[in-house]
Amino acid sequence: MEYLKNAITQLIHRIGLGDAFTQPLLTATVLLLIALASFAAVKFFRVAVIPALRAVVSQTRTEWDDRLLNDRVLHALGRLIPPVIWYALLPVAFTDAPVLIMVLHKACLIYLTVVVLLLISTLLNALQDISEKHEALRNRPLKGVYQMLNLISVCVGIIIIISILVDKDASAILTGLGASAAILMLIFKDTILGLVAGVQLSANDMLRPGDWITMSKYGADGYVTEVTLTTVKVQNFDKTVTTIPPYALVSDSFQNWRGMRESGGRRIKRSLPVDVNSIAILPRERIEALIAEGLAAEEHMQCETSNLRLLMDYAARHIRHRNDINPGLMQMVRLLQPTAEGLPVEIYCFTACTSWVEYEAVQNDLFDHLISVIPRFGLRIYQRPAGHDLSGDGATAQA
Repeated sequence: MEYLKNAITQLIHRIGLGDAFTQPLLTATVLLLIALASFAAVKFFRVAVIPALRAVVSQTRTEWDDRLLNDRVLHALGRLIPPVIWYALLPVAFTDAPVLIMVLHKACLIYLTVVVLLLISTLLNALQDISEKHEALRNRPLKGVYQMLNLISVCVGIIIIISILVDKDASAILTGLGASAAILMLIFKDTILGLVAGVQLSANDMLRPGDWITMSKYGADGYVTEVTLTTVKVQNFDKTVTTIPPYALVSDSFQNWRGMRESGGRRIKRSLPVDVNSIAILPRERIEALIAEGLAAEEHMQCETSNLRLLMDYAARHIRHRNDINPGLMQMVRLLQPTAEGLPVEIYCFTACTSWVEYEAVQNDLFDHLISVIPRFGLRIYQRPAGHDLSGDGATAQA
């Protein structure tokens, strides 16, 4: 480098410029050479190193390395080269200005810190993209974790920049910040609680993007669209969006319908109130007529049987033979506690689908059939009398 400086000095003297211009022109020339060296190094990295890395990565069978070393990450990595070169070569340009070199070195270190923070942010974005595409990680709420890591790196970077500016060790600054830890915890309370809640939600597999959850306290009833460090977004079925703090999902209770979807069936639990006054023991000829219609089985001829028993047996058989009812999940027809509205006959089973529209269609068809067949057993559905029933208008209209 000394040889280069001597050559530049001799060239300046040959041109005929005085000694007053020698040092400024020498400094400017060295700075220009440093800039050219920095530009050439970055250009070499982008033209030669990046294609070589891509060639190596493309030979592997895995896809995560392709996403990790994407264009944004490699270009962010290339931005580390200029501050390193400037930091190393600046003393050559300013040999007689130690104060200026110190200031420029601090500027280079601050710029290098900022570039490193940008690289970390880009790497975290690449990791988030990998986790969203990965089969086992795509349903994990990891976005909040990446956001917290990014926030921690920014905080560390700010402390490093401050230590560079005040020319003190970063550990001394951290020690000074320890006294104000309570204030920092108060400022970042939601962020800290969100991080802890995000880890708990992910570790216990309590929530995934795409889950249908119900949380009446916050008016949420819909699908989780996004899980971040500070909010969980739920798109309700009326197309409104509800935001819930992540720690609320840990401290309070909410209903997750994912198990229903994974089971392959959705529960039907609905009862028909039977008028108690219509329940009776059927004579043999009536049972024979029901057997002929396919509403009763031959075994009912062996003993006295009530029309309610025949209805329950028929409902159980009807459920077992329906293709839209899941045979692998519980099926049951049972009597509930009698009430002032009659004797409830509950149908308990699971549909073979989980879609809301298909589920409602199956449930409607099932109860439409049962309600329409109940009079064949001599039973009546209980219904509170309306005003026209008490006045006799209903009987007049039927007549």
